[in-house]
Amino acid sequence: MNTVHQVLATLGYGDAIGHEVLGIQRVLRNAGYLSEIFVETADRRLEALTRDYRELVDASHPDHLLLHHFSLGSRASRTAFALPDRMALIYHNITPAEYFVGVHRTLARQCFRGRRELQAYAGRCDLALGDSEFNRQDLEQLGFPRTGVLPVVPDFSHLDGRANRLLASEFDDDWTNILFVGRVIANKKIEDLIRFFHVYQTKFNPRSRLLIVGAHSGFERYLASLHHLVASRDVGHVHFVGHVSDEELVAFYEIADLFLCASEHEGFCVPLVEAFHMEVPVLAYAAAAVPATMDGAGVLYTEKDPLHVALLMDTMLSDRALQDAIVEAQRAAVARLRAKDFAGTLLGLVRRILAAPRAPRARVAFDFWQQFDAAQELEELRLYRPAIFKALPEPR
Repeated sequence: MNTVHQVLATLGYGDAIGHEVLGIQRVLRNAGYLSEIFVETADRRLEALTRDYRELVDASHPDHLLLHHFSLGSRASRTAFALPDRMALIYHNITPAEYFVGVHRTLARQCFRGRRELQAYAGRCDLALGDSEFNRQDLEQLGFPRTGVLPVVPDFSHLDGRANRLLASEFDDDWTNILFVGRVIANKKIEDLIRFFHVYQTKFNPRSRLLIVGAHSGFERYLASLHHLVASRDVGHVHFVGHVSDEELVAFYEIADLFLCASEHEGFCVPLVEAFHMEVPVLAYAAAAVPATMDGAGVLYTEKDPLHVALLMDTMLSDRALQDAIVEAQRAAVARLRAKDFAGTLLGLVRRILAAPRAPRARVAFDFWQQFDAAQELEELRLYRPAIFKALPEPR
C-alpha cells in the first residue's frame, strides 16, 4: 500500500490548518493510501487522531511521501528534514517578525528564525506547495525551484450544526453587531478595528457593539494594549469574547450584521469565507492574500482612515438592498471555491511527486540521530523524573 503521512508541529482544534490536515487525511485514505498524522502536540480533542512525531522515525521509508506542514521551526520539522522519505512542503506562511516586536519577543524571534529555517528546505523538497497563490509566490521568492498551489477549500461542516446561543444570547438584540473572528495577535491589527468602530459608533450608530471572537492566550501583552486603547478612548461596547466552540461560533455568525477585518498579513484568511458561507456581509482591508481570497466578493478598502472605513460600514449596514447584493456575490464566491477539485488536485500532486525523480537526500550532521536520542531521553526525564531533570547543569 502506498504511504503518504503528514507531519506538523501542532494540530489545533477549530483552526484553518487543523481542518486542512484532517481533510487531506480523509482524501488520502479514501484513495487507498496509508496516512497518519504525526505531531509534537495536539489539542486534547484531537489527540486520538494523531501520533507522536518521534514515532515517525520508525514509520519512515525512502518510498514514502511526507506532507510537511511548515509554519515555524520545530522539532517535528527538523526530524522530518533528516528522514529519507520524499517530501512535499505545505506552506501556510510565516507572519513577518516585525509585527510581534514589542508585544511578543519570543514569537518575533521564532518568526524570524522560522523564515530563515524555511529556506533550508528549498533543496530538500520534491515540491513546495502554498495554500494560496500568494504563499506560492512567497516560496518562489525564497528560492524554492519547484512550487505549486494546493488551494484551501474550507470545510464548512463545523458551521452546519445547531448553534449554541448561551454565550451569544447576551448580544442577540436590536443592536448592530460588528464581528471579527480570528486570533487576537498583532498582524490582525485589532487596534484598527477598535478605531474604526469608535468612529462608526460615535458618528453613525451609538447602538452598536464590536465582538472580537478568537483566542488570545499567549498574547496577553497585546491584549492589554488593546484594553488600554479602549479605555483611553472611552470606546463603549467592545467585547473580547475569547476562544469559542464550533457551536458557539455559529451563533456569533448568526447574530452578526457585518464582518470587519483590518488584518495586514494573511496567507489566506479562512474566517472571511466562513462569513461568506454564513451570509454575513464582509468589509476587509485589501492586504496580502485577502483580495484573492475574497475573489471579487465582499467589500475591500485600501485606506485605513477611520472616518472613511466608518462611512463604508454605515453605507453597508443602512442599505438593505446593498447588503443583499453583497451576500449574493459572496454566495457565488463560495460556490466557485467549493467547485475547486481539492481531492483531485491533491491526488494529482501526490502522483506527480511519486512519479518524478526524487530530490537529493538531506545532508545532516553525522551525529544527528545520537542527538535525537539524547533529546528524547532528556524529555522523558523532564516528564517522569522532574527533580533529576532540574538537577542537570544549565546549558551554556
